[in-house]
Amino acid sequence: MKLLSLAICSLGLLWSCEPQGDPTPWEPLFNGEDLNGWTQIGGKANYRVENQAVIGSTVHNTPNSFMTTEKMYDDFILELEYKVDSTMNSGIQIRSNSTPTYQNGRVHGYQIEIDPSDRAWSAGIYDEARRGWLVPLTDNKDAQEAFKQGQWNHYRIEAIGDTIKTWINDIPASFLIDDKTHSGFIALQVHSIGKDAKEGTEIHWRNINILTDSLQKYTKKSPLTPVTTKNKLTISEQKDGWELLWDGTSTDGWRGAKLESFPEKGWIIEDGVLTVIESEGKESAAGGDIVTEQTYGNFELKIDFRITQGANSGIKYYVDTDLNKGTGSAIGLEYQILDDLRHPDAKLGNHEGSRTLASLYDLIKADLNKPVNEIGSWNTAHIISKDGKVQHWLNGMKVLEFDRFSEEFQMLVSESKYKDWPNFGVLETGNILLQDHGNRVSFKNIKIKTSN
Repeated sequence: MKLLSLAICSLGLLWSCEPQGDPTPWEPLFNGEDLNGWTQIGGKANYRVENQAVIGSTVHNTPNSFMTTEKMYDDFILELEYKVDSTMNSGIQIRSNSTPTYQNGRVHGYQIEIDPSDRAWSAGIYDEARRGWLVPLTDNKDAQEAFKQGQWNHYRIEAIGDTIKTWINDIPASFLIDDKTHSGFIALQVHSIGKDAKEGTEIHWRNINILTDSLQKYTKKSPLTPVTTKNKLTISEQKDGWELLWDGTSTDGWRGAKLESFPEKGWIIEDGVLTVIESEGKESAAGGDIVTEQTYGNFELKIDFRITQGANSGIKYYVDTDLNKGTGSAIGLEYQILDDLRHPDAKLGNHEGSRTLASLYDLIKADLNKPVNEIGSWNTAHIISKDGKVQHWLNGMKVLEFDRFSEEFQMLVSESKYKDWPNFGVLETGNILLQDHGNRVSFKNIKIKTSN
């Protein structure tokens, strides 16, 4: 039998081929006796330990509750068992975080769903407090039928690099490729309940074990087709009216700000990433700025961006490409993109700090406590403009807001280098622009939602 197993492994016919006689070196996350090493955040659901299981029970008038590991994890393989009341909704958080700059500490990150309802999406992947459903089980009947109502269920969760895979009772459930978050805590969720729901319903977890070393030795193959989120709309975004502004592969929908077509040089598209290449920091001297072919009035815009050391760029909106046909960049309101620590512009500007990352360039500085990911990592810019009211967000935190039709804003413009440009900042509609400032900066997941 041992020889047969080794032969099957060599042919790659099993999901995992653990070496014979070499037991998996699991590490317990829960000692079976108490909640040492865990901390509760979020809501005030009740957690206790009985019969070597963590038991969470619902209470009224509280938000979602999370019993979180005190240690953070990046790459791992996690296995556990749970038994849940048929009326509950719950989940296992992985690579999740709670920071003061994100919705006042709200827990956010990947959730492996626990769903005993008729929908049966247990072991699907949800993005808590961010993007919503990433991998529902709509088209995975085998996984939907694998859940055991009123019994112990087994999960296997693999989070390695940008890949997350799940199994429910040994049935492959989800296969996600996504690089939004690489590290965070693991947490056991007790969902909030409505006022008419029964208080005290319970979920039990036990045998919570993790692997963090030599993961390639123990990983399983999944027969599922991976779901990728790069330059795609999530289910929630589709329902909410979002559209892709860039398809991830072509130049469709974009042109040079001073051209009739897309620049022939200065910009490259590789592996679903749009990059303006280095040209010694010269403004619009290589490929030049690019703009959307359409113009926009009221909108929400989200863009992931990644900068290199000392880089300078920007996202402009309400751009009039008929202005400034000469040298330099096209004219419009600008969400500044900058390496604040290394670029001299961070200390310049008509108003102190107004040329730093996420600021309204040269006019209004962003919150000094803004959350910034390290050089080489992706950050998310979010601009909301509705009936003159504008907000800049960075990585889930609002960092400034203004009214572009107010007297205060017009005063700022009158004191700036923009004072000589007609109708600056008050156009009814305009183009969206990505700036070529001569430094290597990359963009992806460019999405917009419009309204009347």
